[in-house]
Amino acid sequence: MKAVVMAGGEGSRLRPMTSDLPKPLLPVADRPIMEHVLRLLKRHGLAETVVTVQFLASLVQEQFGDGTQLGMSLSYAKEDTPLGTAGSVKNAEAQLDGEPFVVISGDALTDIDLSDLIRFHREKGALVTVCLTRVPEPVEFGITIVGDDGRVERFLEKPTWGQVFSDTVNTGIYVMEPEVLDFVAAGRPADWSGDIFPRLLEEGHDVYGYVAEGYWEDVGTHASYMKAQADVLDGRVATDPAGFETSPGVFVAESARVHPSAVIEGPVVIGPHAQVGAGARLGRHTVVGRHAVVDQGATLERAVVHPHAYVGPQAALRGCVVGRNSSLRRGTRVAEGAVIGTGCVLEDESSVAGDVLVYPGKTIEYGTTVNDSLIWESRATKSLFGGRGVRGVLNQQITPDLAVRLAGAFATTLPRGARVAVARDHGAAAQVLLPAMMSALRSAGVDVRDLGHVPLPLVRRATAAGLDGGIVVTTTPGGPESVDIVFLDPHGVDLSQTTQRGLERVFGRREYRRVLAGEMGRLSSLPTSLEEYAEQLVEHIDVTGVAESRPKVVIDAACGSAALTLPSVLGLLGIEALTVNNALTPASCTETRAERRAALHTLGHLVSVSGAAFGVRFDPTGERMSLVDEQGHIVEDDTALLLLVQLITAESQGGRIAAPVTASRLVESAAAVHGGQVRRVPTAPGELTRAAAAGDLVFAGDGEGAFVLPEFSPYPDGVAAFARLTGLLARSSAALSSLVDPLPRAHVRHRELPTAWRAKGQVMRTVVEAAGRRRIDTTDGVRVVEDDGRWALVLPDASAPVTRLWAEGPDPATADALLDEWCAAVHELTV
Repeated sequence: MKAVVMAGGEGSRLRPMTSDLPKPLLPVADRPIMEHVLRLLKRHGLAETVVTVQFLASLVQEQFGDGTQLGMSLSYAKEDTPLGTAGSVKNAEAQLDGEPFVVISGDALTDIDLSDLIRFHREKGALVTVCLTRVPEPVEFGITIVGDDGRVERFLEKPTWGQVFSDTVNTGIYVMEPEVLDFVAAGRPADWSGDIFPRLLEEGHDVYGYVAEGYWEDVGTHASYMKAQADVLDGRVATDPAGFETSPGVFVAESARVHPSAVIEGPVVIGPHAQVGAGARLGRHTVVGRHAVVDQGATLERAVVHPHAYVGPQAALRGCVVGRNSSLRRGTRVAEGAVIGTGCVLEDESSVAGDVLVYPGKTIEYGTTVNDSLIWESRATKSLFGGRGVRGVLNQQITPDLAVRLAGAFATTLPRGARVAVARDHGAAAQVLLPAMMSALRSAGVDVRDLGHVPLPLVRRATAAGLDGGIVVTTTPGGPESVDIVFLDPHGVDLSQTTQRGLERVFGRREYRRVLAGEMGRLSSLPTSLEEYAEQLVEHIDVTGVAESRPKVVIDAACGSAALTLPSVLGLLGIEALTVNNALTPASCTETRAERRAALHTLGHLVSVSGAAFGVRFDPTGERMSLVDEQGHIVEDDTALLLLVQLITAESQGGRIAAPVTASRLVESAAAVHGGQVRRVPTAPGELTRAAAAGDLVFAGDGEGAFVLPEFSPYPDGVAAFARLTGLLARSSAALSSLVDPLPRAHVRHRELPTAWRAKGQVMRTVVEAAGRRRIDTTDGVRVVEDDGRWALVLPDASAPVTRLWAEGPDPATADALLDEWCAAVHELTV
């Protein structure tokens, strides 16, 4: 008699283990499940076997070949599309030679007595004998009723509890006469229990049920997969021993290497060529697959390590699965129920929480704790926050679920009854995420003021007007598929890194506050008055001379939030404006650098042909502006900063300017012309605002289009900067190009180098040592100043495993050479 092993299933419930591996090849006690099945068939004299394959069929064929290594004869019947349990056997009909045959699943673990099953079938003269077993929870299987004579009376596939009429279920093991295949149409999907057996019963054919006494486990879930490992190790299922029993319950392959100081508590299986290092501890029900390495001091308890995986020193694994070719480095932690897919990298000191699924090929960065399954995104980072709030691709890194939990964590850091402003841009992502976040805030007892769609500077002003915080959801600049979630403190400023860490701790521990129904936060929709904003702007910004000169300006609103405030502001300024791109379309709520550059060239053309005094373009959030002069030439952002520094310090007769450490040193020269001084601030979001709020500044800018006018607002505001510049130009009576052309040009270069978290401290120490006797500035990172004024800045990123470097010289070649020099020094420590 021949056997048919069905090995075409995907095993979707076992992902990520089966994301790139057929379920029959999943190792149980360091042997594929299907190998246990084949060995069972051989023990009962069924050495000639046809294997039906479909999902990743080549992997099954490569694993078992023609069966010679197992002393069997294997052939394969491949399905181009899934044909179901009956259709797949029909597809193998030609290889069965018209003889009775046994059908068995290649992904269920069993030691049922197949010889006695075949005997029963022959004695009854059955067309089909269904092998049955009794289980405590039959709803996941096909249940069966048999009569006193063994005839099957009724089938029901995967019933609800209300439909359960027996605890006797179908194991998927059958003995069949060849005639049964006449009831199966060739090339069409069909299942035995759902399609063929009911028809056989209806037509009165001899279908019998054999209730087996042996072990059977479907291995259909992560829990049952772990149970199967323990059952094999505990001897509850009869399998061929793997390796030598070196002590009670400890099976070690001959080629494995176990350090004498390793502590092993059986039952444990250690596969061929596996290595267990000094001081490692392997607890009960642990499996170390072939060619896997458990390094010194690692602790494993009920852990299943698949072949070719690496578990680093001092790692701790409990009740989890580590996929093949994965690398868990020093000090990693993986908790109960977690599954690490194939080829993942867990960097030093990272951890994976219980029941988290990490899909194949993912990287978890140094020190990162992963509390949610990692499916779509390629990496898990140490910090939720980046340079601009929390950023990620919508429905991949940033899902509605994550947004809700972020809002819940933010609410938990605030007192009950706190008031929070929320706002968004006009992108689809913000419209999806923000309502869910508002519900999370209210469920934590926080009142929500919905500002709707307004420019970011206005959200900051509204938050600072007596609220306890704010949340703004916008499309990522240059990333239409990505979204930014920005959290604001009571001053309307991006959260400090200290406050961010507090929010991340709440998020990581999932310790969200919940309140009773009567304590839910209230929702109010109070849009910010755009007219009031315009009136205050004109009141506090010096626009003297604008109405008299009535300059002509071309304004590009970039289809962004500035289009909302411009009508009110332009009406009060009294200028002649040609406004373009002022439609708020969701598809246009962000732009790449290349798109912005192209738009500025277009703006320059409009300015030159219209005879305008200058052109201005805002970013989609309304925080930044870029300029073109009356000739249509683009004014670079760092040059625009120098221009405003000179004009403002000239009018204020000096004063203090704030600029980040990355801005050109020409800012000092521009300010000094009129007795101004420059205060350097860190590059983190909100630092310019914090400096402006101190009360002793006349101006601040970052050299990238963000300008702060402290007399009006401590926040970067593109429209306010435009109004200020318009007044300055009106009073100077000079063409913009005549003011820009004499300004020196800055040559600042920037580069990023990948740097492991653990190497960042060493990088910075090396930079300080390499600086020698040269002057250094540690306002943010380490800035090394040469005697001739050249400088280089090395700054470890606070939220990503990279080091950022800047360098400035008197010309591009000098700046590039200096940057190359320091990049080479840092690169030696990052490779």
